[in-house]
Amino acid sequence: MKQYVVARPLYSEDAFTDEHEKIHRLTKNGVCVNCSCDLKRAKNAALSLLPFIGWMRIYQLKEWLLSDIVSGVSTGLVAVLQGLAYSLLASLPPWYGLFTAFFPVIIYFFLGTSRHISVGAFPVLSLMVGAVVTRLVPDEGPPVNITGFEGLTSDEQRVMVAASVTFLMGIMQLAMGLLQVGFIVMYLSDTLVSGFTTAAAIHILVSQLKFVLGLVVPGLSGPLSIIYTLEKIFVQIEKTNVCDLVTSILIMVVVFIVKEINDRYKAKLPVPIPIEVIMTVIACGVSYAFNFRVIYKVDVVGRIPVGYESPMAPNMQIFGQTAVEAFPMAIVGFAVAFSVAKVYSVKHDYIIDGNQELIAFGASNIIGAAFKSFAASTALSRSAVQESTGGKTQIAGLLSALIVMVVTLAIGFLLEPLPKSVLGAVVIVNLKGMLMQIREVPYLWRRDRPDCVVWVVTCLASILLGLDLGLAVGLGIELLTVVFRTKFSLDLYDGQGTGKQYAPFTIKPMCNSYSHFHVCNCQLGFNLTLICFQVGFNPLRVLRKRNKALRTIRKLLKKGELQMTSKGLLLTSSGPIEESEDESNMEELDQPTDFKDLPVQVNWNSELPANIQVPRVDVHSLILDFSAVSFLDISALKGLKAALKELIRVEVEVYIVACDEYILEKLHSCKFFDDEVKSSMFFLTLHDAMLHILEKHPVNSENTKVCEKV
Repeated sequence: MKQYVVARPLYSEDAFTDEHEKIHRLTKNGVCVNCSCDLKRAKNAALSLLPFIGWMRIYQLKEWLLSDIVSGVSTGLVAVLQGLAYSLLASLPPWYGLFTAFFPVIIYFFLGTSRHISVGAFPVLSLMVGAVVTRLVPDEGPPVNITGFEGLTSDEQRVMVAASVTFLMGIMQLAMGLLQVGFIVMYLSDTLVSGFTTAAAIHILVSQLKFVLGLVVPGLSGPLSIIYTLEKIFVQIEKTNVCDLVTSILIMVVVFIVKEINDRYKAKLPVPIPIEVIMTVIACGVSYAFNFRVIYKVDVVGRIPVGYESPMAPNMQIFGQTAVEAFPMAIVGFAVAFSVAKVYSVKHDYIIDGNQELIAFGASNIIGAAFKSFAASTALSRSAVQESTGGKTQIAGLLSALIVMVVTLAIGFLLEPLPKSVLGAVVIVNLKGMLMQIREVPYLWRRDRPDCVVWVVTCLASILLGLDLGLAVGLGIELLTVVFRTKFSLDLYDGQGTGKQYAPFTIKPMCNSYSHFHVCNCQLGFNLTLICFQVGFNPLRVLRKRNKALRTIRKLLKKGELQMTSKGLLLTSSGPIEESEDESNMEELDQPTDFKDLPVQVNWNSELPANIQVPRVDVHSLILDFSAVSFLDISALKGLKAALKELIRVEVEVYIVACDEYILEKLHSCKFFDDEVKSSMFFLTLHDAMLHILEKHPVNSENTKVCEKV
C-alpha cells in the first residue's frame, strides 16, 4: 500500500497571511462589477430584457420556418381545446380560456428565454384560480361583499376575481424577477413538486366528475372540500346523464389509446396524431346533428362571443382577499414552467435565464389579466406538442396565438354545440402523467425515506387541506427533513475530513501550483452550473459537439472526401464542408463518443480535418470536495450522477473527496454506481486525490490552468 508524509511549517492564520499575498478577485456578484456601466453592458442588458432579439438574429428562415408553421398550427388547435377545458377548472365561462391562450403568448414571445414551451393555461393553476373564484363568488349563496361587484352578473364577478388574482400573481412574479430571486425555485425539490402535482391531479379529477356524469354540483373550496364534493356527487349519482357518461368514456378510451400509440411510435410518426382535436371536431358534429342539448339535456359550451372584451382594471379589495393564494400560485406557475423550459433547453442546447423567465411570466400575467385572461404558465402536454411537431422558436408560439385569434374572431360559433363532458374527458386523460407519479412512493420508501415522507405528507395535505395550504405544509416538512438529516449526519460524523493541507485558491502562490485540474469545494451542495462556470465549459455541450463532429467525419469518409494517410485524416475535396446539423435523434448526441468504425481515434485537442470546430477541454481532472455536504436527497443523487457521466464522457476524470460515510452508504443502497460512475472515484482526503492525479498526470513545465474554488 502506498503511503505519503506531509511536511510543512506550522502556520497560524496570521502567520500564513503575513507570508502569502492574498488576491481579492471580483466575482460575478461583486458590487463593482454590477454597478459599472459601459456600451457592451448596456447592449447585453437590452438583449437580456428582450431575448427574442438574440434568436431572431440567428433565425434560419429556410430550415426553421416550415417547422415553426407546422408546430404553430398544431399547438394552436390544442391550445383552443385546452383553453376551453381549463377555463372550466377555473370556474369561468369557457371562452375566457381562449383569452389565456392568446395575450400571455404574445408577451412571452418578446420577453421569454425558452424557445419551446407553450404558454397558456395550466390545469393546476386553473384549479387554484377556481378555488379563489368559488370562495369569493360561490355557486350557492351570496358573494363576498366587495366594492365593484354591484350591478355585475355572477359570471362577470367571477371574471373580475380571476383577473385580479392573476394580476396580483403577475406583480409578484415580476417583482421576484426584478429582484433576481429566481433561485427560489431551488427550494422546491422534485419530490415536493411531484407530491403536490399528484394531489392537484386528484383535485382536478374530482372537479371534472360533475361534467363527465352530467350533474349539477356547486364548486367548493377550502379544507376538506374534495370530501364534500365527492359527497354531493354520490348523493345524486342516480341522476347521471347517460349520454354524457357514454360520450366521456368513449372519448377517454379513444384518446388514451391513440396517445399510447403516439408515445410508442413517436420515432416513426412525422407528427403526433392530434387525437384530442379530432375527437372534439367529431363530438361537435355529432352533438349538433343529434341536438344533444335539447334531446338528451347535455350541458354544452353554448354561446361564444365574437371578439375580445375591453380591458379591465384589477380590484384592489380583491388583492387583499387573495394575497395568500396568489403567492403560491406565482411560485407554482414559475416552478412548473421553468422545469419544463430547462428540459428543452438542455435537449436543444441553449441557455435559459430563471430571473428573465419570472419577468416574462409576470408581464404576461399582468397584461393578460388586464384583458380578462386567467393565470398562465405552461402545460406539459401542449409544450410537448409544440416541440415534437418540429417547433424551433417562439415563432411557433406566435402562430398558435394567431390560430386562437382566428377562433375567437371568426369560427368560435362552431364550438358552441361541444358537450362540456368532452372537455372534462380530455382533461382527465391528460392527467395520466401526473397521476402515475404515485409509482414513485415505493421507490422512495426503499431508497430515501425522508423524501418519501415529504412526498406523502405534501400529497395528503394538498388533497385534504387544499393546494395552497398543502404546499405550505410540504415546504414545512421539507425544511424539517433537512434539519433532521443534517443533525443525523453530524451525529454520524467520524472526524475524518480533508484537513487543511491546501489553502483557499485566492492565495497567489498556490494558484499556479498545478495545471489542468480544478478543485471545487461544494459548500452549498452540488451545483453543476457553478462548476461549469468555474471550469470554463459545459460538458454536455462539448459532448454534443464531438458527436456532431463524428457524424460529419463518418459522412465525409463514406463519400470518399476524407481519407486516412500516414499523417492522419486528410481532406481530399476543396469545397466547403458544413457541420452535421441533423437533430433527428438528439439522444444519440448525449451518448459516449464511439470510434469503433473509424480508422483512427480522434484527438479532440488537436486540429481537426475539414475545419471542424470542437471546443477544447484543457482540464483533465476535477476534484469535488464533499467535506461540507451533509446529505443528498434523491433529486441531488440523480443530478450528481447525470453530471458525473457528462464529465466522464468528455474525458474529464472526476474525484470526490471527504464524502460522509452516511452518503456513501446511501449511494450504494440506491445503486448509484455503474460501468461509468465507479466507487473508485471516491478518496478519503483531498491530498490522496491530489497525489493520485499527480501520479497519473505528472507536472510538467506548463502552467496554463489556474485552480479555482466554487
